[in-house]
Amino acid sequence: MQTVPQKTLIIGHTGRMGQMLMTLAQAKTLDVLGIDQPLAPETLNLSDVELAIFCVPALVLEQVLTKVCPYLPRDCIVADITSVKERPMQQMERVWGGMVVGTHPLFGPSLGPKEDLTVAITQGRKASAEAIAKTEGFFQTLGFKIFHCDVKTHDLAMASLQNLNFITTVAYFALLAGHKEFLPFLTPSFLRRLKAAKKMLTEDAPMFTGLFEANNNSQSLVRQYSKLLNLAAAGDIEVLCHRAQWWVDYDHEDRDGL
Repeated sequence: MQTVPQKTLIIGHTGRMGQMLMTLAQAKTLDVLGIDQPLAPETLNLSDVELAIFCVPALVLEQVLTKVCPYLPRDCIVADITSVKERPMQQMERVWGGMVVGTHPLFGPSLGPKEDLTVAITQGRKASAEAIAKTEGFFQTLGFKIFHCDVKTHDLAMASLQNLNFITTVAYFALLAGHKEFLPFLTPSFLRRLKAAKKMLTEDAPMFTGLFEANNNSQSLVRQYSKLLNLAAAGDIEVLCHRAQWWVDYDHEDRDGL
């Protein structure tokens, strides 16, 4: 039987992710409260909250923590949902003297099939087994899978899979920008890539820029990527193709253990 918090607070419940969590929690009849800007004292009657989930950007997390945490009960579990974990975990544990759990839903607010939707959990230094179970229970009740990781593994993975994808995509289209003479030559594969990148380059660009800057691994990965591009510039393309083949050969059933 899943353990769920008696009452969960969603800070930033009018944002896309906060609103999604609120809607799903209400549909499951969980006791959930949402607050958002302005965070005035008269709106912060939070004495019975067991789990407080901060659904705010990483760059403003500490600022929001300092406004909300003084109104939380001492035994409350404080959690975030940011795509970077090392710095937010440090901020939460610095501002909040109680139990801290880092979470990262590996999906956006527009939900597809739920069987593949997972949430990464990182345990704070003071977080008890019960606190972890309640945090897990909240997300599992909404229909998501859970796996555990440490902050360094999480941030390296997200810098590799998310931030590097963003910055290389931006660089690719920046290189080609302004070349109107290319327009008659556009291929279906280019148009598919452009279509996949449009939301990233427009609506989500500020978010991804903030995540890139907040993750200590981002710049070193760009340097590693640059070295691989140098192989291509030297004509060693077969070396790159051989290494990239790993993803083609990868058995996705290995993910069942997550």
